[in-house]
Amino acid sequence: MSELRRNPITKGWVIIAPERAKRPDQLQKHMDQEIDSNLEAEGTSACPFCPGNEESCGEAVLTYYGDNRGGRGEPNWSLRVVPNKYPALVGGGEVMRRAEGAGDLFMHMDGKGYHEVVIEHPDHLQTIATMPAEAVEGVLASYVERYGVLIERPEVELVTIFRNNGPGAGTSIRHPHSQIIASPIVPMNFRHVIEETVRYYDTMGTCVYCDMIAKERMLDRRVVSETEHFMVIMPFFSRSPFETWILPKAHRASVAGIPEAEVKDLARVLIDVLGRLYRGLDNPDYNYMIQCAPYQEDPADYYHWHIQILPKCYEVAGFELGSGIYLNTTSPEECARFLRET
Repeated sequence: MSELRRNPITKGWVIIAPERAKRPDQLQKHMDQEIDSNLEAEGTSACPFCPGNEESCGEAVLTYYGDNRGGRGEPNWSLRVVPNKYPALVGGGEVMRRAEGAGDLFMHMDGKGYHEVVIEHPDHLQTIATMPAEAVEGVLASYVERYGVLIERPEVELVTIFRNNGPGAGTSIRHPHSQIIASPIVPMNFRHVIEETVRYYDTMGTCVYCDMIAKERMLDRRVVSETEHFMVIMPFFSRSPFETWILPKAHRASVAGIPEAEVKDLARVLIDVLGRLYRGLDNPDYNYMIQCAPYQEDPADYYHWHIQILPKCYEVAGFELGSGIYLNTTSPEECARFLRET
C-alpha cells in the first residue's frame, strides 16, 4: 500500500508508492555519456577543460598542483577553478531592486553575482566515483576555499555548490567538473527551509538535522554507511529513488572552515557512495548539491550543512509539477538495503 510521508524540515509531503515500481536493480538508467562524441574523432583537443586548453577558459581563480596549492605558471595542474564562460550571474551591475512600471508587482534587479567552474581532474574520462581519494580531497578543499572567498563578498547572500553528472542531469561537457554560483538573493524555497528549522529549534531546543542523525542511527533502516565524521542515509521522505544525503555529525551551518580531517573523511565517503551508485545503477546521471546556510544565518544552531545526491532514475511528471508532492516509486528502506549490499 502507498504511504504519505512528511519531511520534518520543510513540512512538505511525498508519496511512497512501491507497488508502482520496479526493483532497485531494475532502475538502472544509464544515459549515453558520449555527449561530446566529437572527441572520438578529434581527441581531447576539443575539450576546453583538458590540459593544453587552459587559455580557452580564461585565467584561473584557483589552481592546485599536486600537493602545492595556489601556484601559477606550472604546467602540471591537478585542479583548476575558472570563471564560467557562460555565467548565470556576472560580477557587474548593482544589487538594487527595481519595479517595472508603477507599483512593485514586477520586481527585477541586475544579475550580479559569481559563477565558477571547478575542473576537478586533468583526465577527461574520470569521475568522482573513480578518482583517487587525494584528487577528491582536492575537489572538496577547493569548494571550501572558494566558498570562504565568495561568501565574504558584500553582495553575496548564498553560495551554491553543485555537480551535474551526465546529460540527463544537465551537463554538456563530459570532463569532470562541478560549479559554484554565488547570488545576491536567498530564494523562497531556501527561506522556507530556514524558517522551518528555526521553528523546530524554538519548539524542541535542538537541530532537526542532528535529531535526524540520532533517529536514523537508532532505527538503522535507511543508513547506508557511517564513518567517524559522516552518516549516509536514504531520507525517510525521499523524493525519488536513491535520493541520498550525506550528513556531517559535527554541527555547522556551512562548509566554512571545516577541519582537514573532515575533508579527508568526506572524500572517502563521497567516493564510496557515488561508487555504489556507479556500480549498482550503471553510472547513472545525477545531481549533487552542497546545502549551506545563507550568509546572514551562519553561524546558526538550527541549520546544518549537508550534501544531497539525486540520481536521475525517475522523471518528474504532471502530478509533481501540479501538486508539489513528489511521487517516489521505490522505498528508501529498499534503496538503502540495495546500496549497502552493492
